[in-house]
This record gives sequence, C-alpha cells and structure tokens, in this order.
Amino acid sequence: MAKYVKQLKYVKRHSFGSADSPNMIIHGDNNIILDILQERLKEKIKCIYIDPPYNNGEQYIHYKDIKTHEDWLREMTNIMHKLKYFLQEDGTLWISIDESEMHYLKVAADKVFGRQNFITTIIWQQRTSRENRKLFSNNHEYILVYARNPKKFKVTRNMLPPTKSISSRYKNPDSNPRGPWQSISANVQAGHAVKSQFYTLIAPNGKRHFPPKGRCWVYNKSRMNNEIKANNVWFGYDGNGVPRIKKFLSTSKIGITPETIWLGNDVGTTKMAKKHLLKLFPDNEVFDTPKPETLIKRILDISTNEGDMVMDVYLGSGTTAAVAHKMKRNYVGVEIGNHVIDYVVARMKKVVCGEPDGISNDVGWSGGGTVGFYQLK
Repeated sequence: MAKYVKQLKYVKRHSFGSADSPNMIIHGDNNIILDILQERLKEKIKCIYIDPPYNNGEQYIHYKDIKTHEDWLREMTNIMHKLKYFLQEDGTLWISIDESEMHYLKVAADKVFGRQNFITTIIWQQRTSRENRKLFSNNHEYILVYARNPKKFKVTRNMLPPTKSISSRYKNPDSNPRGPWQSISANVQAGHAVKSQFYTLIAPNGKRHFPPKGRCWVYNKSRMNNEIKANNVWFGYDGNGVPRIKKFLSTSKIGITPETIWLGNDVGTTKMAKKHLLKLFPDNEVFDTPKPETLIKRILDISTNEGDMVMDVYLGSGTTAAVAHKMKRNYVGVEIGNHVIDYVVARMKKVVCGEPDGISNDVGWSGGGTVGFYQLK
C-alpha cells in the first residue's frame, strides 16, 4: 500500500518482508503522517487506538508529559479531527487517558465526533497494589470509546469469549452425539401466546405435562413432538422430569457483552507490561507506562476481526502493532520518537520470528507475516 505514498521512504533494513506489506510502521510526526495517509486510507480503518501523552506533568524516560492545558487540548482536538476521517462506517476510536485531562478530553471528543457517537467510558485497573504515599491510591485509568456510526458498530461489535463459569453450564448427561448442552425452559409467559401453544404435552414414557398457570409451551404441539423425536427435549434422568429444551454448545453463539470495568487480573496491568518489556529488552530502559498486550487484545477482540485495519498514531513501545500482528489484523503505527528503532522495530522483528510471550499463547502465535518500516523523505 505505502509504495503509492510518494512522501514516505521505505527503509529496507528495518523492514521484514516486501514493500507491499499491508502493515506499516512510520517514523515521524503524526500530524504530518496523517495528512499524507488520508487519501489512501480514508474510511479504511476499523479500529483506532491511541495512548497519547496525558499531560500529567510527569517527566518520563522517553518524553516529557508537560504542556499547558490549552496547548495539549488544542493538539488532541486537531488529532481527533484528522483521525475521524480514517474510520470505516462501523469503525471506533479508543483513547487511553487518566484523570488529569480526562473530562476535558471527553468534552473535546464530543465536539469532534458528536455526543451521540460516544459509546462508553471504560475503567481500566492499571495497578493492583495500593499507593500509600498519596492522598488517594489511584489504581485506574480510562478509555474513551467513540464510534463513527454507533448503530453500525452495534451490529458488527463482537461479544467476548464466554467465561469458564458460562462454559461449564454445558454438560452431556445423556451422552448425546452432538456434544455438551444445557437445558432451558420449555415454557414461556402466555401474554402474547397463540391458541396452538396451549396443549397437553405427552412425554416418551406416557407422562402428561401441562404448562404452569399463566404460561404456555414455547412451541406448538406439532413442533414440540418433532423436537422430542429429535432428542432435543430433556425429561430428566428418569424421564419423569419437567420438559426442558436442549441448547447445544456446538450450535450456540455464546458470548458475553463487554462490561465497562476491566480488572487488571483479566486484561493486565502496567506492571505486567513492564515485565514483558524487560524480558524483550533486558538491556534497555523500559517505558514508564506501557500498556499490556492483553489490554489491547481485549479492544481488538471487541472491535475487529482478522484482516481488519488497525491504527495507532502514538505507537510508543509498539504494543498495538505487536498485538495486531499476532491477531492477524493489518495495521499502521506512527511514532515520532527516535526509540522507534530500538523498541518498535526490534520488537516487531521478535514478533515476526515467533516471540512467545504476551498474548502469543492465547492466540496461538508462532511467527510469520511482514511489516514495512517508513520514514518521511
């Protein structure tokens, strides 16, 4: 894709694969890069995740997070205006932020995207230990979520995988060849029922069953008899139980609706992310506030599918690119800092070669793929 963007220079020695790779790491100012890419990638991005400077007054190893409130907010508003035009119709923007500027950023983002396109605020537990040196132990950050078209996003948004407790509800007490199942009620409220849903249900052993008062059978008599013949109705171990419908795991689209509180034990913490970076780069000074791969995976699980395009224009240590690569998403990452070679390029080389940590086991990652590295001409 990038060979058509004449303002960018392909750097072969920092790339893996050919210049035709759909994956791009770009070293440069994101304001300039976004202007360059707009024509080629307008309305092509499914998910944009950014972890911008929080303007919290801190001095970090790789950058100073100190600006006037007005300058910071002006820059963020400008970036959001540019990012908006990259999103697909069902695309989403996810912004990490802490309490120092969160509320001002929310108002600015409402103006850019429209309040009606605000989806939610996620609370991420970024640390699990207590900070006793401060007035309050601040253990969380925020992720603001916006959609270009919330109705379209609602249709394409993915459910999260079921928890172990949900999956454990599926059993196979009758050794059914179709595999595990759980039983659900065979009767429903009678408020909107039709006459054919009221009848005497006769079990295979001849026992007669009647729906409870105020309720009716979920199927008419003909359909119910067919379901019984197909072994889709459970009458208990002895055949005398209240009839219940079998719902098979193999044909069920089970999943859970994402919640707005993401615990560190589920999606990782800053400390976990630092340990991962230290393992990757034992001789380098690690980032102060990296995001764990499991956090980015959760975002991409919800908002994207394989082959979708992901963008991050504050790439930092390269976590978004690494996760997108392992999850077989295409991606564009932009980073202005000179650490892009020592961290991002080096990290992506490890990923391509099958780096085993982070989310690798969760997604069955063993290596492969290509990525092109670019700089402004």
